[in-house]
Amino acid sequence: MKSTVQSLVYPLFVVLVAAMGITTDIPYFYILGAVALIAGVMQAVHHAEAIAHKIGEPYGALVLAVAVTVIEVSIIVSLMLEGGDNTSGLARDTVFAAVMIILNGMVGLVLLIGGLKFHEQYFSMQGVKSALTVLFTISVFIFILPNYTQATPGPYYNHEQLLFVAIVTLLLYMAFLFVQNIRHRNDFIPPQATNQQQAQGTIAMGQVHTQSVLQSWILLPILLIAVVLLAEHLAPDLDYVVTITGAPKAISGIVIASIILLPEAITAVKAALRNELQTSLNLSLGSALATIGLSIPTVACVSYILDIPLSLGISDEATVLFILSLLVNVMSLSTGRTSILHGIVLLVLFSVYLLTVWIP
Repeated sequence: MKSTVQSLVYPLFVVLVAAMGITTDIPYFYILGAVALIAGVMQAVHHAEAIAHKIGEPYGALVLAVAVTVIEVSIIVSLMLEGGDNTSGLARDTVFAAVMIILNGMVGLVLLIGGLKFHEQYFSMQGVKSALTVLFTISVFIFILPNYTQATPGPYYNHEQLLFVAIVTLLLYMAFLFVQNIRHRNDFIPPQATNQQQAQGTIAMGQVHTQSVLQSWILLPILLIAVVLLAEHLAPDLDYVVTITGAPKAISGIVIASIILLPEAITAVKAALRNELQTSLNLSLGSALATIGLSIPTVACVSYILDIPLSLGISDEATVLFILSLLVNVMSLSTGRTSILHGIVLLVLFSVYLLTVWIP
């Protein structure tokens, strides 16, 4: 009974704050709203993970990915509607920030933490290579190719190109899910895991109380609705803060991506501390693929329906850093084992990315 009450406290807090944002105009509400938004995102992802563990793969991965996408797209669209043409690059900034945070920040952090505690950690190269192959292909389609197409000037696709790239992106993500969860599932299992350990893991994942899963099915849509409402209410405040501080527009994307990725980052670090690097990498790279593979097609549809321009191509300096990040990830994860040096290099790259966003 006590655990049930505790599990309802945070969702109730998020819902109440979301309701307050609709019905009242409280001074400095954005502070309380920001706290509720972060709590809502973490709780929504927690309940999505509980459902995912219960129903198994590949449907579990889809539930988690869809939940994260709903949160991310709701925040992006809220800001796009508020800012109009001035926020045409918000989706690009948010998704690109998410990819850079994951490739350099999250992966670098888990490699450093794992290396400090265990010296060397091991993982399945084939699974990581599969994830990186799909991620790199989609990323080039989204972030680099628009700068070189001739149908529309600038970092844009025309309607036909945007629709085609959105469909291809979604298909590639679905193909990855099929390979990860069905056809080549063993490629994403730690190389040192025994059949007994795998069986124990499967049993452990299945031991989720029916009552808690039912609670998650009820609370997940409620939390998603509350998060969407909070995002709509806080969107003008975020845009206003960025404007009055003179910060680059891309900072909004970094803030949004950081909020969305916070629960996944915490889970990945905990796995690294348990010497489960494969789990950390599966989670990190899977989050990047879900972010870019589902969010961009969804935002592209919204952009087309609402006739809001969607800028996708990144700048020259961002392109250089992005390609460098891809190369370093490939070299760091090419041997099946890691050390703290790989983590340090990736975290330095992440700091340079943040610097170039703030001081272009």
